[in-house]
Amino acid sequence: MFGLTNLLIPAVLFFALGFLTRAIKSDLRLPQDMAKMLSIYLLMAIGLHGGYELGKAELVTAFNSVLWAVILGFTLPLIGYGLLLLSRRVDKMNAAAIAAHYGSVSAGTFLTAIAYLDNVGVSYESYPLIMLAVMESPAIIVGLLLASWSRQRMAQDLSIDSSGAAVIHQMPADDKPRWRSLLHEALTNGSVVLLLGSMFIGAISEPAAMQKLFPFIDEIFMGILCLFLFEMGMEAARRIGEFRKVGPVLIIFGLIMPLIGAAIGIAVGHWVLGFGVGGITLVAVLGASASYIAVPPAMRLAVPEANPSFYLTLALGVTFPFNVVFGIPLYHYLAELVAA
Repeated sequence: MFGLTNLLIPAVLFFALGFLTRAIKSDLRLPQDMAKMLSIYLLMAIGLHGGYELGKAELVTAFNSVLWAVILGFTLPLIGYGLLLLSRRVDKMNAAAIAAHYGSVSAGTFLTAIAYLDNVGVSYESYPLIMLAVMESPAIIVGLLLASWSRQRMAQDLSIDSSGAAVIHQMPADDKPRWRSLLHEALTNGSVVLLLGSMFIGAISEPAAMQKLFPFIDEIFMGILCLFLFEMGMEAARRIGEFRKVGPVLIIFGLIMPLIGAAIGIAVGHWVLGFGVGGITLVAVLGASASYIAVPPAMRLAVPEANPSFYLTLALGVTFPFNVVFGIPLYHYLAELVAA
């Protein structure tokens, strides 16, 4: 079941089509600002869906899962950011945007893992579904904080002398980045407000009222996602030359970071949350996956300095196929070992 055929899904293929469209220099272009409209829809739909699932859960029982989803969402981007800076081949703005993707989750990878567990007859707890919804926002917030902090550092470290030459100077000890303003910027960013606000609305709305929204947030979701990834593919192709400069480093990161995230997820799922084999596997997948739905639009809107060909090619071209073809069976095997 798990091989190259798992990559033959419309979302991935439309990303490839967008990339090809730009590579062959076709005159096909999406209308101006359409990518922003698609981003807004995707963030709202994901938030409503996650809030609906959260509203159905027993909050007391789900508290630990939500808490650890938040911890994972904040911790994994910091690990990824540190690894990328250690490579000395990725600048801080791109490192922040990439790291946010690896603290967030891939719904496609998660659903593929559920299909895998169903196929092998392994049951699983429902709480990883709530974790899936919760983990999007913390990773975006961390990515925005890191990007904002980097902007302030660059603005403070770089000045122009009277001759017009750039002078790099040491930041004064009393002129540290303003963390309060950074946090405000991250929490009030449009992407975060829309995602968290939609999640809150989905959680408190009456189920009957939410049912009426399902045609909008469910039935057309994949079509909108295909359009968004088509545009992202064209943008990635436009800037692919920059990816080649640091390609090997990013490819290694795109293979190592999922294994680190999966190991942390297995530890949390087994020793902290006490899940069974199926639940441990799903938490490992949450830790291992990289978002290509919620985070790319957020980073595209909030961190325009970052190169989409870096984070999209990594998430869709390296980490996603690795997880689908090799990762999910590996994480299931490791979950069986620790649960035995």
